[in-house]
Amino acid sequence: MEKMTKEAEKVMIERFGKDNVIALATTDNGVPYVRSVNAFYENGAFYIITYRLSNKMKQIENNPVVAISGDWFTSHGKGVNLGYFGKEENRHIAEKLRKSFAEWIDNGHNDFNDVNTCILCIKLTDGVLLSHGTRYEIDFCR
Repeated sequence: MEKMTKEAEKVMIERFGKDNVIALATTDNGVPYVRSVNAFYENGAFYIITYRLSNKMKQIENNPVVAISGDWFTSHGKGVNLGYFGKEENRHIAEKLRKSFAEWIDNGHNDFNDVNTCILCIKLTDGVLLSHGTRYEIDFCR
């Protein structure tokens, strides 16, 4: 496994540096749970708008090790709750999420006045990316 190459990072940005749907897997008492989530990729992490009291966030709080899959990419990572979407420290990434998710972000699904509306960051640890016959085995921690 090698560190992220420029070629692999270019594919990651082209493929995931915008609104896309990935499968996010968590566990609870050894039982796996998978759901589809909208996500945005940047600098070795995926960002997701979610609700702090959701099952996925409770599961990540108990065990932050997660797996994701989407568009010829699979990975492991660590789920980190960045806190309230409207928090000043989240302004930079929240603006990027608003832009990336512009098509649906204000459709009523999210309540940005609720402090439980949060940003989940999946810090990638390792993954496999396939692109045009090339297999990239990536160590995101290097």
